[in-house]
Amino acid sequence: AVVSCGFAAILMIFQCAPPSSWSRKSQRRGSVGAGFCGLVNNTPLVELRSLSDATGCRIVAKAEFLSPGGCQKDRVAHRIIQEAEASGQLQVGGTICEGTSGSTGISLCLAAAARGYQVHIVMPDDQAEEKVRILESFGAKVELVRPASISNPAHYVNVARRRALELCATHGAGAAIFADQFENPANFNAHFFGTGPELWEQSGRRLDAFVMSAGTGGTIAGVACFLKGVAPKVSIWLADVQGSSLFNKVEHGVCYAQEQAEKLVRRHRTDTIAEGIGIDRLTANLARGLSSHNGGAPGIDAAVRVSDQEALCMAYHLLAHEGLFVGSSAAVNCAGAVKVARRLGPGHVIGTVLCDGGQRHLTKFYNPVVWPEFGLSRPTPKDRSDLSFVD
Repeated sequence: AVVSCGFAAILMIFQCAPPSSWSRKSQRRGSVGAGFCGLVNNTPLVELRSLSDATGCRIVAKAEFLSPGGCQKDRVAHRIIQEAEASGQLQVGGTICEGTSGSTGISLCLAAAARGYQVHIVMPDDQAEEKVRILESFGAKVELVRPASISNPAHYVNVARRRALELCATHGAGAAIFADQFENPANFNAHFFGTGPELWEQSGRRLDAFVMSAGTGGTIAGVACFLKGVAPKVSIWLADVQGSSLFNKVEHGVCYAQEQAEKLVRRHRTDTIAEGIGIDRLTANLARGLSSHNGGAPGIDAAVRVSDQEALCMAYHLLAHEGLFVGSSAAVNCAGAVKVARRLGPGHVIGTVLCDGGQRHLTKFYNPVVWPEFGLSRPTPKDRSDLSFVD
């Protein structure tokens, strides 16, 4: 069932059935889940009433920020470790290495703690400071590197891959794995077998569109492929941020963004204030959601662009009128949902994802001191029905 935001949304946490063991998806009535693994999946679906009322559509969102790690990456971390164990790649007491902007690392720390593993995180040094502090508090070894192109050996993903290889070379096979969230099919699987079915059932099997931003692409691709399998007429929309090349990939078949030309003159690009979304390349996970790369199977249909200013204003709108304090990617998703609602017209049901909460974004996305660096102005208070900040 869909619940309105506020206290009812909190109550919904206790009504949704979380998994009761490492591999089981749902609990029998009266059973008790176990730690982190018992709380992953089955997040509530909430209606964003102010957006619904303003657009004439019903806009609903999976409240992934209520997951134990505060993000939908809990699903991915859970699945990556589960599949690594099943394949024998990860041995007892081993280390999980990952390159991440922060959220996946936080989820991996919790999932690893529940299973007795160590975590080594490599991340860009331009991410919000609180993410680093959380990771260190959760027991991870955190290695900060300068932002770089994926083709550069110094890129955080490439460094994380090397760290896993080094540990295996020193301690033997199974001593470490590279989680590889961008290319690992476990990412797609977590959403194809989890998020997608949950959204479909919780919406009463009535959904006209799904809107989502992409970083690794696992969420939008996994949900897209599931929804297209059960309801081919559901349209799937990518909400892409400035500086990302994915909008053009979806709309025109080419990974390119105007900002990429700046690579010749700017050593370290900072195109968007949003963290964890927007990318310059096609990942294996996202490719599974594109017909041109997955053998012609239906997937992502179209894309909309969302500016940083639109995302920032949306975040403050949700805080003021829904009582929800969300992160930058969730704000992008909601702004994208409004754009899609306007294109489809009143009477449609549109789903999206509230990826994480704003607590991880205080020193960057919610920091007025940083806004001028990204050309952003302070959001002005608006009435509940006024979404004029979304172009």
